[in-house]
Amino acid sequence: MSVTLLYVEDDREIGSAVSADLRERQYAVRWLESGEGAVEAAAGCQLAILDVMLPGLDGFTVGQRLKRTYPGLPILMLSARTSIDDKLQGLEFADDYLTKPFHPDELAARIEVLLRRSGAAAPATLRIKHLIVHEGEHLIQEAVSGKEILLTGKQFQIFSYLLRHLGQILTKEQIYEAVWGEAYIEGDKTLMVHIRYLREKLELDPAAPEIIETVRGIGYRVRA
Repeated sequence: MSVTLLYVEDDREIGSAVSADLRERQYAVRWLESGEGAVEAAAGCQLAILDVMLPGLDGFTVGQRLKRTYPGLPILMLSARTSIDDKLQGLEFADDYLTKPFHPDELAARIEVLLRRSGAAAPATLRIKHLIVHEGEHLIQEAVSGKEILLTGKQFQIFSYLLRHLGQILTKEQIYEAVWGEAYIEGDKTLMVHIRYLREKLELDPAAPEIIETVRGIGYRVRA
């Protein structure tokens, strides 16, 4: 169920804002500030978003290397350059080209189109134990009764992030940084409180959880 995006952008203000928005939309984001290591970081990703103007290797060079290594990986180029020559150069290997500034909704729409075209879009529904999750509709139901289980925005983001990494053990730091978009501070109980409330809503017996598993000393996991 996981959809992971590689995002290469050297401008920290833009990169932070775009990464946070994409995570709000339930994508896992690997953000790099240069093209160095992009080929390695793209392993397991379903789409790459590349800024053209990068320090060292430019976005065109990075994109060409990614396409050679992962021929089926959709690539979306971002650039403040508006000349037709730049667009044509990018579209020699990339699947789409978006000029800056852009609205977050437009970027999200372009991503969805490329994911659908490549067949990498997340499935619409998922059955976990006694739950049916319709992620695109932000809807969770009890499988037998069909009753809707209402979550807050943050609760749904946490649960969706765990589902996108189904079966994987995720650290508290990973979850917090993906959902809140900022560094986890050791000792912060915010995530733990949200997990407790999630269990009260999702588990048949919150005292003996079967969906959100605690991995002592590390973090949490949702088993398939």
